[in-house]
Amino acid sequence: MMTVNPIAGSPGENSLPYLQRRSFLKFAGASVALAATSLATRQLFGANPGGGIDLGSGDIGVLNFAYALEQLEASYYSKVTSSFYAGISSREHEALTDIYGHEVAHREFFKSALGSAAIPALEFNFESVNFHNRRSVLETARTFEDTGVGAYNGAGQLLRDPAHLVAAGRIVSVEARHAAILRDLLAPRSAAFAGDDVVDAFGLGAVQSPSDVMKAVAPFIRTPINASNLPKA
Repeated sequence: MMTVNPIAGSPGENSLPYLQRRSFLKFAGASVALAATSLATRQLFGANPGGGIDLGSGDIGVLNFAYALEQLEASYYSKVTSSFYAGISSREHEALTDIYGHEVAHREFFKSALGSAAIPALEFNFESVNFHNRRSVLETARTFEDTGVGAYNGAGQLLRDPAHLVAAGRIVSVEARHAAILRDLLAPRSAAFAGDDVVDAFGLGAVQSPSDVMKAVAPFIRTPINASNLPKA
């Protein structure tokens, strides 16, 4: 867990109260190659008459795919941490607060790196989640983190620029840590943190295609998204 300094009030979705800002900016600067990708071919993304927000194609499309997922996670944890469920333990409070900080950092990283090629801010639907209920909050969080890990594992092979793959690898390793602790919170002292539903017999993490990921998260995203132009394996 990263150490944080308590701040009066709840964290806001558009702020970074629990992050070392300079460290984040250093990380973003080290991956400046993301922002420099195919500048001549970039376009402003907006509503696509053919069916929602177009993620785009090539590496930009894959990065926008990741950006959409990070927007979803950051928005979810913003709601979780703005009003924690009753009876939350100190360990759960610390874990969810840290995860919130990481997901906001990931979201802002992609937004900054993609620049004018970034998709707009999305709208989300969390009506199925009971934010006052511990199990509902943690199980939804586990679903998002497991899906996120599978999404990065599946999308990595679609990236062509090595710098993009390195950045994605650094992020998926954090997402996997999130998934592990959430699984442990739900099933303490068990092997569920790396269960056979997410780790195969060869010790490899689950892989999900972008189309499967979009289906899994569709109930939580109000904004129509068109992922049809993403590269195929």
